[in-house]
Amino acid sequence: MEYINELTKTDRQIQDLLKKDDGGPVCMINLIKFREKAKYEDGRETDLTGVEAYGLYGKPTGEMIAELGGEIVFSAVLKGMVVGEVEELWDVMAVAKYPTLQSFIDMTSSPKYREAYHHRIAGLEGQLNIASTQV
Repeated sequence: MEYINELTKTDRQIQDLLKKDDGGPVCMINLIKFREKAKYEDGRETDLTGVEAYGLYGKPTGEMIAELGGEIVFSAVLKGMVVGEVEELWDVMAVAKYPTLQSFIDMTSSPKYREAYHHRIAGLEGQLNIASTQV
């Protein structure tokens, strides 16, 4: 199995998800790899670590998720692989639950989300974001 860490979703990925959408709650599984030092796209100088920059995105995003009626179900620092192999382990895993896929899409398109988004990009080395349904 091959994987590619990315920083942003694509329109095609969202369209493919919408085809499978049942209108119910969706859980986003996030496997997150941070940069050692934050790197802003506009080239600004910063002393922030990747974790610190991502935190400037994470706090308002967590509030938006709660306002939608969603929640951060679980988050953890990853310690190591038990089964399988990866070249480099992600730093953190988090699961965010949204009332619907559309509520996730609407949130990520909102002005409030877009205001914090540059901190996400500055802090991340890469990420896998996997949509799932709770069973």
